Amino acid sequence: MTHKDDMEKLFPQDKQIGGSHYKDFHIQPYEFISKNDLSFFQGNVIKYVCRYKNKNGIQDLEKIIHYCELEIKKMKDTDGKRKR
Repeated sequence: MTHKDDMEKLFPQDKQIGGSHYKDFHIQPYEFISKNDLSFFQGNVIKYVCRYKNKNGIQDLEKIIHYCELEIKKMKDTDGKRKR
């Protein structure tokens, strides 16, 4: 059996493609985002909060701010109503 055969037997959530910046979390960011029905912008905030210490540091923190600003604009554009 080859490594490729072994990888194909895994569920998608059991493997990470590239990097190891999420592997030590008790819950994967995608799982938290999905189970809480978060928007794209909210999901990106979660993703970057989880990884900034182990990946891109300040750049990821700047991305968190950027996605928060986008979420704020979206809320203002919908009169403060929460929309996904």
